[in-house]
Amino acid sequence: MIATIADWLGAACLIAGALLGLAAGVGVLRFPDALSRMHAATKPQVLGVLLLLLGIALRLRSPADLGMILLVAVFQLATAPVAAQMIGRAAYRSGRLDRGLLDADELAERGPGGGSAGPA
Repeated sequence: MIATIADWLGAACLIAGALLGLAAGVGVLRFPDALSRMHAATKPQVLGVLLLLLGIALRLRSPADLGMILLVAVFQLATAPVAAQMIGRAAYRSGRLDRGLLDADELAERGPGGGSAGPA
């Protein structure tokens, strides 16, 4: 009985994660500017991957598999924000964004391109 419920919850998580991944892909293709695309590439994609991993964990249930799934989730949570930051900074430095869309522009006081090439 418990295994059947876990299987159904796992299936629901797999479907929800796949739909979020699809939404992220559509957003990357349809959004007009780099910052909107960056948001679409990171926010729903990360939640979608985590839901997929949860669905897989609910279906597999072995300790070795759960350890590997946890490792994948940790790396996903560690790398997605860094990738989004680098994409945003590259778009800012190359001038491929509409500065009028920014609520605050902390990098404008550093001069053209947003400052030095090193970490800020």
